[in-house]
Amino acid sequence: MKDGESSCRHVMSHSSSFFIFLFQGIMTVVYEDNHIIIVNKTASEIVQGDKTGDVPLSETVKQYLKEKYAKPGNVFLGVTHRLDRPVSGLVVFAKTSKALSRLNDMFRNSEVKKTYWAIVKQCPPAEEGELVHYLVRNEKQNKSYAYDKEVKNSKKAILDYKLIGHSQNYYLLEINLKTGRHHQIRCQLAKMGCPIKGDLKYGFPRSNPDGSICLHARRIRFIHPVSKELIDVTAPVPSGNLWNGFDMNL
Repeated sequence: MKDGESSCRHVMSHSSSFFIFLFQGIMTVVYEDNHIIIVNKTASEIVQGDKTGDVPLSETVKQYLKEKYAKPGNVFLGVTHRLDRPVSGLVVFAKTSKALSRLNDMFRNSEVKKTYWAIVKQCPPAEEGELVHYLVRNEKQNKSYAYDKEVKNSKKAILDYKLIGHSQNYYLLEINLKTGRHHQIRCQLAKMGCPIKGDLKYGFPRSNPDGSICLHARRIRFIHPVSKELIDVTAPVPSGNLWNGFDMNL
C-alpha cells in the first residue's frame, strides 16, 4: 500500500469528469459529475455544521464548486450521509435535488456498499468473521452499547471483518457494513476486544495526537442515482508511517 494511492472504477458518461483535486489543503475530490461529488475528508473535518461553529465540509465543498464553476449565487449541495468527525474517508454529496432524493433512499435501503479500514492494537479472535450485536444508543453520552442478545430499545447491527494486514505493533482490519447504526464499527470492534486506535470513547487507552481515530472510509460502491452506472471509488489512506507501514495479507 503506497501513500497517495487511489482508484476509481466505473463507467462514465460523456458529461462527467474524474479527477483528484486538493482544495485548500483540506479535503480531496475523488469523483465528480453533474449530479454527485465524492470527497475524501480528513479526520479533522466535520460533515455538517454543529454547535462548535467550525466550518463544515459541506461549506468547503460548496466553496470549491462556486470557485470552479464561477457561480455567482448560492450553490446547491445536499448531504446524503455522515461520517464521524474523527473518522477519515469518503463522503458523498448531491449536486442536484434529484440526486439527493434518490441517494437518501439508497442509503436508507442499504443500497450503498461501504468498506472501512480500521487499525487496532489487539489481534482479533479469528482472521475473519461476522459480528452480530444489538446496539443501544445513549443520546446524552453520544455513545452506543453492544449486547449479545436483543434488549429494550436495541437495534440489530451486523458487519463482516477481515484481518488484511499487520505491522510490528498493530493490526489492520477491513470492515463491510451490513447495517448502519450509530458508531457501529467503533462499538462492535470494542465489544470484540479490539477498540480502534485512538478511540478513547470505546476503550482504547490513548488518544491520537491529532484527535483522530484510526478508522477510514476506504471504498464506496453504488448505482448512480441518475445515470444508473456503477460508481466504485477507493480513497487513499491518510499519509504517514502508521497507515502505510503494514504488511498486507491481500
